[in-house]
Amino acid sequence: MASTDTQQAGLPDTQELARTYAEVAQRSSKLLSEYIQRQVSKGVEPPDDEMGVAQAFFDMMAKLMSDPVRLATNQMNLLRDYFSLWQNSVQRLWGLTPEPVATPEKSDKRFKHEEWQDSFVFDFIKQSYLIAARNIHDTVCCIDGLDEAAQKKVNFYTRQYVDAMAPSNFALTNPEVLEETCRTRGQNLIKGFNNLLRDLEAGDGQLRVRMTDTEAFELGRNVATTPGKVVFQNDMMQLLQYTPSTAKVFERPLLIVPPWINKYYVLDLRDKNSYIKWAVDQGHTVFVISWVNPDTRHAEKGFDAYMSEGVLAAIDAICEQTGAKEINAAGYCLGGTLLGTTMAWLAARRDKRIASGTFFTSLLDFSQPGELGVFIDEQQVQSLEKKMNERGYLEGAEMAGTFNMLRANDLIWSFVINNYLMGKDPFPFDLLYWNSDSTRLPARMHSFYLRRMYLENALREPGAIELCGVKIDLGKIKAPCYFISTIEDHIAPWKTTYLGALTLGKAPRFVLGGSGHIAGIVNPPAANKYGYWVREDGELPEDSDEWLKGATQHPGSWWTDWQGWVTALDSKQVAARDPEKGPLEVLEDAPGSYVKARLDKSSR
Repeated sequence: MASTDTQQAGLPDTQELARTYAEVAQRSSKLLSEYIQRQVSKGVEPPDDEMGVAQAFFDMMAKLMSDPVRLATNQMNLLRDYFSLWQNSVQRLWGLTPEPVATPEKSDKRFKHEEWQDSFVFDFIKQSYLIAARNIHDTVCCIDGLDEAAQKKVNFYTRQYVDAMAPSNFALTNPEVLEETCRTRGQNLIKGFNNLLRDLEAGDGQLRVRMTDTEAFELGRNVATTPGKVVFQNDMMQLLQYTPSTAKVFERPLLIVPPWINKYYVLDLRDKNSYIKWAVDQGHTVFVISWVNPDTRHAEKGFDAYMSEGVLAAIDAICEQTGAKEINAAGYCLGGTLLGTTMAWLAARRDKRIASGTFFTSLLDFSQPGELGVFIDEQQVQSLEKKMNERGYLEGAEMAGTFNMLRANDLIWSFVINNYLMGKDPFPFDLLYWNSDSTRLPARMHSFYLRRMYLENALREPGAIELCGVKIDLGKIKAPCYFISTIEDHIAPWKTTYLGALTLGKAPRFVLGGSGHIAGIVNPPAANKYGYWVREDGELPEDSDEWLKGATQHPGSWWTDWQGWVTALDSKQVAARDPEKGPLEVLEDAPGSYVKARLDKSSR
């Protein structure tokens, strides 16, 4: 009877609350107990400064304290801004509308709720935070005499701290959360705590923030649905051949080499934005490598194995399956780095089977890796190698966490607010389903990649890297190439991919797309978004800014520009190639079994 009365009065059901609290207490106690037991079993030791962050901040403070004038100036600027904020606040109380002292960037989604502007209190909190954030950044950036690598670490981790302390991340200072808390009488916070425990359980004690409803998607059902067959496989990869949708196809097949940091189906999410389906519909015989998700058995697989058992094995299989003597090849991100080394390897052996190469946001020169460089130095690589050698691979969640930190507000804190403060389940989103589908990296390969590519930047030096008995010289690549980079890319900065384009033996067609590393590539013509820049004179000056000054912006997708470029090289057509009628045995339907090894589900 009491329960019915409380429901009619609009109050929470006390019995239900009691059950919920009991469940929360039981789950949190279990998690804490398991964590303590794990720590005791392996011995608790003081954490090492594996990433050199503490040392970087110690160095920064030493330099900063030796410049009292700068420190005093920044403190005065902070006081001035806060004094201006108080003046503006008084004016608002009088009914005036003064210009704000600090405003968020247009791209900043944290303060979109109207209360951040309309409410005197929340506008004050917002501006107070923005003033403090600006002053902190101004104080620690560009410290005279500080080592460049240390400065980058200070800047990056200061931003992480400032982002974490945003008022939007706390229940009492987020108007949207307060509104929801009042509306649900606190049920959102209880549900949010349960969501937090769920994510801790999924991560075996480590927080794995859920970005999307992983149960809403299934490979082959509503993502990665382009029809095709697995026609070849080995220990490193499966080779997918897609079913043609046109009566005639271009004579040269197209091989796509995806990165093995992520899975290939980012290029085949849905019909309307699938690059793979679009290429099939344009008349290409499309083959895609689906890499194995490695485990301890692959610990000794190196970069050379990804070339010999990956790209080279795929080329052999494609030529056997189609009878073609030449193919077009495209590589995405790390897959493009591998494609470049493979093309140089083939060129050294006078093998011309790759008639053209296309590079999606790919680094061949690693001199300016952007913010990823914060995570790559001798100290950190040694620490990472120690961990990898113990288990044989780099865990996928560790790599995913690194990439998420590059865009923490979008890929971490927005989900913390939604899942834990608002108490909502994440929205089903295919791209985030793919983003959370982590892959491991073999220890030997990743160590080679970090050291030889990032630390030493050896790939751009002729003969500095040797793979499968051949010294790699990118300057020997004479086949026509196409570089597509994106202007907002935070993983492969476009000015650095431009430097890689300059290393080839023949100047490629360089195209700069809008948006970032994923959205700028997965940009179908039907969407009519972003646009792209290209120099029609084909010039590739040494300076990337000079190239951009002479480039013309075009509306729409770079996909159509690429199609015109690749078909102009060779437009000869043949009868459509059915994967079931080729000489290679069909092993299973696309998307195959290798891509379905999902780490976050197997760990639950």
